[in-house]
Amino acid sequence: MFEEVIGQREIQERLLKLVADDRLPHAIMLCGPQGVGKKALAIGFARYLLSRNTMAQPSNVQAMLDKLEHPDLHFTYPTIKLPSMSSDHKPVSDDFSAEWHELLRSGFYFTMNEWLAQMGGENQQAIITAGESDELTRKLSLKSSQGGYKVSVIWLPERMNIECANKILKLLEEPPAMTVFVLVCEQPERLLETIRSRVQRIDVKRIDADDIRQALQEKRGLSEDMAQRVARMANGSWMTALEMLGVDSENEQFFLMFQSLMRTAYQRKARDLRTWSDDAAAMGREKQKRFLEYFLRLIRENFMYNFGKPELVYMTEREEQFAVRFAEYINEANVLPMVDLANTAMRDISQNAFAKIVFFDFALQISILIKAGR
Repeated sequence: MFEEVIGQREIQERLLKLVADDRLPHAIMLCGPQGVGKKALAIGFARYLLSRNTMAQPSNVQAMLDKLEHPDLHFTYPTIKLPSMSSDHKPVSDDFSAEWHELLRSGFYFTMNEWLAQMGGENQQAIITAGESDELTRKLSLKSSQGGYKVSVIWLPERMNIECANKILKLLEEPPAMTVFVLVCEQPERLLETIRSRVQRIDVKRIDADDIRQALQEKRGLSEDMAQRVARMANGSWMTALEMLGVDSENEQFFLMFQSLMRTAYQRKARDLRTWSDDAAAMGREKQKRFLEYFLRLIRENFMYNFGKPELVYMTEREEQFAVRFAEYINEANVLPMVDLANTAMRDISQNAFAKIVFFDFALQISILIKAGR
């Protein structure tokens, strides 16, 4: 049931032991950073619970679980409002069921950005509406169709609006019979305290590097050396590892942007810096923030590269090739000001500042700081 999960054997055993010891709570919340397998664990556990239902033939149950179309398995996830929807319609998960199952067929590890793209709303803010809580209440009020458990998997409950959160709280306070809630959460501090107090929290740690290395070799066919490099850089996230494998990945685009900025800044070509800042400003705000996070990582890695200790450096082969000549420009004279500059730009972007001005000022300041490092 946990075939899709990378590593995390301790959590798997803990979940199964709850059932074996007859101590299964009605609500579990798996918490941890993005990419560590919380969603895969939740789905695997749901499959395990539903496989114990007895009314259907085992082969039929397995077929339904393989397709994640078991009638007693209910998914809740953030949604958007499409232009085709009426003004009074509150989007619910079922509106995007086809898109959700299509994305799951490609794997259980995906981000909110990928889910937004799947729904066709990259520039929208996805939430879980009160309409969803009403629909879930209706579904869970019905008897189990197969006998045994009903399982509600709620992905990113921190994105519930307040009306939805209060209704979900009532469900958690008075759960329907034989119903298990599995919440998959990345920012538990954003949830109502009353919700947090009614679930059993299980913290999911970052994936062990050896588990990522082994999965890269078995699932992606990487050599041991390449798998080891990627696993170290992934920092315990299977999503990060996958992103690093794609030639056309976002990280590749960010590397080229970083490389272009640093070369242009060193040459102090104001016209080219303006062009660079316009290109950066053309990205969506969430992508702009991800670039700045990438910028911060490469600044740190280039600074550490100067110490000549490979075990402290986490870069791709291309990034390291660039660092051979570039790293010396990032040193004690400018590393902290560059970090402050990127954090300030990220704050300004988050506050909806005019992106062209933010990035042009950012680029000009980099051209000053890069010279300070010589």
